[in-house]
Amino acid sequence: MRELVSSSSSSSSSPTAVLVAAANAVLRGWWEDVNESPAWQDGAFFSLTAAYALVSAVALIQLVRIQRRVPEFGWTTQKVFHLMNFVVNGVRAVVFGFHAYVFLLQTKVYKLVLLDLPGLLFFSAYTLLVLFWAEIYHQARSLPTDKLRIIYVAVNSIVYAIQVCIWVYLGINDNPLVELVSKIFIVSVSAVALLGFAVYGGRLFVLLRRFPIESKGRKKKLYEVGTVTTICCTCFLIRCIVVAISAFDADVSLEVLDHPILDFFYYMLTEILPSALVLFILRKLPPKRATAQYHPIN
Repeated sequence: MRELVSSSSSSSSSPTAVLVAAANAVLRGWWEDVNESPAWQDGAFFSLTAAYALVSAVALIQLVRIQRRVPEFGWTTQKVFHLMNFVVNGVRAVVFGFHAYVFLLQTKVYKLVLLDLPGLLFFSAYTLLVLFWAEIYHQARSLPTDKLRIIYVAVNSIVYAIQVCIWVYLGINDNPLVELVSKIFIVSVSAVALLGFAVYGGRLFVLLRRFPIESKGRKKKLYEVGTVTTICCTCFLIRCIVVAISAFDADVSLEVLDHPILDFFYYMLTEILPSALVLFILRKLPPKRATAQYHPIN
């Protein structure tokens, strides 16, 4: 009797299992065809090239507009931020424009440098916003600000020094373990940026909410800080998750030519869209007649 029930159960479920298996096979076959297709690869990476080039051009135009508006000021935080956005997105555009050569470099460390260095520059550009918000928060709470810039420079210097040491070692000895350490290090760096935005973006948002409702510019500043904090926390969180998974799963690797769709969505969600949205939100130019109270990012 048990055998009859068992055979009946298996026979009734087998059509569903067959359909699921067939669907998975079709999906897997389509995914492999896409990944191995030169047309899909060119389409994905050239689309990234165009998107990065557009964001880079917008950052440069905004930098020129700011310089023309306040030429008497030197390299303010706002100008440096737009310059770094121009550089980061410009480098990415060039790298993905020559993706067929970059991903097929015989010396693996060169490929890692070309793919990871813009990510570090992105980290430096957006932690500059964290520094700016930290200075505003400390000034509002009558806390010392003299060490904040030193901390920013020190953290970035340590990050670049460690990464350069990893690259040098990989150039001498292509060790898979060190390559794993490099990816985990990128995850750690992204986590630092995520923590910085969560802490100082959150603190500044709460501080602004305590201002009187009739305060000039309160609503706009709340919108700017809250939106930019959400965008940046999200993009660095996605970066942490995806890079962490790719460190242990070769099927999610971001450093190969035959993962065009994964690369497209990863870079679109972690760099292109965040950069475009932040540049749009912080698009306001400084006033023509600068005052002693002029703040670089408005």
